[in-house]
Amino acid sequence: MAEHRTMQRDALLDAARSLLSEGGTEALTFPALAERTGLARSSVYEYFRSRAAVVEELCAVDFPLWAAEIEGAMQRADTPEGKVEAYVRHQLGLVGDQRHRAVVAISASELDAGAREKIRAAHGGLIAMIVEALAELGHDQPRLAAVLLQGIVDAGVRRVEQSPTEPPAAIADAAVSMALRGVQG
Repeated sequence: MAEHRTMQRDALLDAARSLLSEGGTEALTFPALAERTGLARSSVYEYFRSRAAVVEELCAVDFPLWAAEIEGAMQRADTPEGKVEAYVRHQLGLVGDQRHRAVVAISASELDAGAREKIRAAHGGLIAMIVEALAELGHDQPRLAAVLLQGIVDAGVRRVEQSPTEPPAAIADAAVSMALRGVQG
């Protein structure tokens, strides 16, 4: 029974990712989740109380996976510069991932304070990953530098999402250049 519930919940999350990725916030409805999974609409409410709860669960499931992927890419780098590059490139590479598109498709304003706090904490975990490499590069305030670096990544993410004609690789190159060399290029 528990295994069946887990499978149903996973199917609902997969359907939610697809709906958000394909049609944004408006596409994520309980009737659409029911249709995609073959469940009755009332059954969807047994798993999630709201759209925000679906997104909160997506974040709880997907953020640790993203963080592990980013951390793995950073661990494969041999230098602090390489770690910074891996940090930036891997996050920007996730923009095309359906899991990422699904989470950013829904507005943070639709989430309750608890869900927003969980997302902030997850992002804080990403920032914590890069602090050591920035300290090794000589930053006297590596935590502040990490927050600012994440700002570059966030701007790159928005650029990739909003500029379908600009190659994501060019945006990643520019973000890495900005992160490692600042405005000097």
